[in-house]
Amino acid sequence: MSIADGDNRTYGGIAVEDRRSRRRSQFLAAALDVFSEKGYTSSSVADLCRSAGLARRQFYDEFASREDALIALYDSIQADAKAATTEAVARCAASDTHELATAAMGAYVESIGKDPRRARISFVDSVGVSRRMDEHRLAERAVWREFFALTVRSAVGKDYVPPGGYEMASTAFIGALIALVQQWSTADPRPDVEDLTNIMVGFLDSLLLH
Repeated sequence: MSIADGDNRTYGGIAVEDRRSRRRSQFLAAALDVFSEKGYTSSSVADLCRSAGLARRQFYDEFASREDALIALYDSIQADAKAATTEAVARCAASDTHELATAAMGAYVESIGKDPRRARISFVDSVGVSRRMDEHRLAERAVWREFFALTVRSAVGKDYVPPGGYEMASTAFIGALIALVQQWSTADPRPDVEDLTNIMVGFLDSLLLH
């Protein structure tokens, strides 16, 4: 072991923070495998440690509980989807709602739906776990509603308000998108992503009728 200046400790040539980050990533990868294969309610901390190849003590260095690991995994999946969707919208120079929606939804579908495990964690195993988890999901849904409103306003103007208001319109749109992506993630064979975006663009049109 060697000690660098300040808190920049290293063990075996690897900084402590890098080692912890790597270990946390191992546990999250294990959680994705275990929760999606066995289901959250049927899994245990021992299952996660076995899949990660790490000790129980190391798990509790990173997470206070199995539910905390689920929340961290859920947040990681959502963060990836937000980054992909935001980047897709930023690359889309047009202000047309069809093009923006196609770009955003294509990125979302690819990020969450392409891997059935990620879709299951997002839409199945994170539901009904606890009041805390449900409130966490609802808070995350509010973030997506805000993203929906900001994106639509950038295309149709800040003065436009859809029938029922943005909260109702965004809730309806996101609910439909989640149901569609969940079904698509396990379909065999899967329809083209373009088929999904065409359906949702049509739904968006119905929400944004002037």
